[in-house]
Amino acid sequence: MGPEGYACKDPTTVTSDDFVYTGFRGEKPTTNIFRNHLTLAFANAYPALNGLGIALARLDFAVGGVIPVHSHRTSEVLIVAKGTIIAGFIDTNNTAYYKKLEVGDVMMFPQAMLHFQVNVGKTPALAFVSLNGANPGLQITSSSLFEGNLPGEIAEQISLLSHQEVTRMKKLFGTT
Repeated sequence: MGPEGYACKDPTTVTSDDFVYTGFRGEKPTTNIFRNHLTLAFANAYPALNGLGIALARLDFAVGGVIPVHSHRTSEVLIVAKGTIIAGFIDTNNTAYYKKLEVGDVMMFPQAMLHFQVNVGKTPALAFVSLNGANPGLQITSSSLFEGNLPGEIAEQISLLSHQEVTRMKKLFGTT
């Protein structure tokens, strides 16, 4: 086992290909409810990262697409490669820090802070992120509340949403 909990490859069988990740190539479909596509290059998908303490991701946005409010157990750095997005995070004092970002702009998100990205441009957008952990985790807040097995009654109580709205959200995420 390697330092991140993934098996290490026998060093006698390692080739140059083991250090290359090709999963970021090409346009990605942005047809989900958030109109985005996340391509994660975490240690489980890119074993060369095992033990290095880093992970990567590609974020594709349709026009109006979002990466909804989410968190990781690591810090994150984002760079915009195409389009215009608003990115931000909310600290533990409920202060929102957000900014409109253009191609080449970089923004960082502190460890475990709720954060988001929204394509506010008239064209698709593309960004790449680096996270300081090979398995940083990803918890999307709305999915956690409405996609899993949390009973609707509890979701209503902890979110202050009405029964009708919780029911609508659970249907949207494919649960009841």
